[in-house]
Amino acid sequence: MKYYSTNRKASDVTLEEAVVKGLAADRGLYMPHNIRILPASFYEQIDQLSFQEIASQVADAFFGEDVPAETLKQIVYDTLSFDVPVVRVKENIYSLELFHGPTLAFKDVGGRFMARLLGYFIRKEGKRQVNVLVATSGDTGSAVANGFLGVEGIHVYVLYPKGKVSEIQEKQFTTLGRNITAVEVDGTFDDCQALVKSAFMDQELNERMQLTSANSINVARFLPQAFYYFYAYAQMKKLGREKELVVCVPSGNFGNITAGLFAKRMGLPVKRFIAANNQNDIFYQYLKTGQYAPKPSVQTIANAMDVGDPSNFARILDLYEGSHDAIASEISGETYTDDQIRETVQLTYDETGYLLDPHGACGYRALSENLQPGEVGVFLETAHPAKFLHTVEDIIGTDINIPEKLKAFMNGTKQSVPMSQNFMTFKEWLLKQ
Repeated sequence: MKYYSTNRKASDVTLEEAVVKGLAADRGLYMPHNIRILPASFYEQIDQLSFQEIASQVADAFFGEDVPAETLKQIVYDTLSFDVPVVRVKENIYSLELFHGPTLAFKDVGGRFMARLLGYFIRKEGKRQVNVLVATSGDTGSAVANGFLGVEGIHVYVLYPKGKVSEIQEKQFTTLGRNITAVEVDGTFDDCQALVKSAFMDQELNERMQLTSANSINVARFLPQAFYYFYAYAQMKKLGREKELVVCVPSGNFGNITAGLFAKRMGLPVKRFIAANNQNDIFYQYLKTGQYAPKPSVQTIANAMDVGDPSNFARILDLYEGSHDAIASEISGETYTDDQIRETVQLTYDETGYLLDPHGACGYRALSENLQPGEVGVFLETAHPAKFLHTVEDIIGTDINIPEKLKAFMNGTKQSVPMSQNFMTFKEWLLKQ
């Protein structure tokens, strides 16, 4: 399948080129020319399939033309080696717990899938070392770093904003060593993302280093997140609650909800989506006004959503052919302050015993406030509450259990490279590596 740029000024490329390049030459994001609609029989039988079986059929629709069937199946099964429980929190609201992978965050699937797919292309073509640049506001860095750890022929540089990720998140990508280098940028996530994008556009860097990205701007990172939505539907069908299904996605860079919109285009029977924002409410304001006005991000307790110019908005706009009315007909938005997030975590814990993380709290609250009679809601609980240990413990006033996976990271020693926001400084450093 061929992939085109959202800016429509670059040549079409193959899947391999889209994955290896990450970003198009015109700074656009790659989109597949065709989105295959899955057959009705798939949806009729979906509740009888395992997560791996569901994901294999979805992956084949995305990548089957370009990757041998057995190889693709192996990549899927290697990626999905953990459970994803669905937990009823309230009468008509369910949590899809996406935090049971290696780093306890939903991005584990995208990170692991891309690592294996890129590794396949490197082996197949005998490419020189590929250097992965990834900007993170929290969970992307840990998921990508752990997904690519030890993969031959790939070195990962994780750029993160100094003092703006949780201690546990930071430890998950700064303690690994080997083929993972953490770069601590004196700025915001948007500054980190700007450095990555500038690197892709720099001719000298690209002549001397093979660069790609593992942010959700890369098709191999964001498309596999569609697996979650099909799986959520299957679980709700098992419960007989798949009708009038509303899905709420805590949203930062918008790769996750974009994958959900792709799933809907493939025939998945989701009635509508809700994008839940923190105070970085650029998309919420777009829905209200029709004007997209990016601005510097502000720091919140839901830090993985601290994005002031979400890259994947370009894909959403392209998917709906630039129509604000079409977008607003299928996606609504909500935005919450830190105080509202704290209130939601506390009340939900007191009333139901279910402990939300700050991001999941946005999703849960948006469903609580927006579900209509007869609708059933699923929100994506994107990370384990212990990844935001001090924030969550301060809210509920008691200690929470730290999973053994997280404890292992906390015992590691931080290794990071301090970096300014200046691109030339970053470029000169990168060329010396």
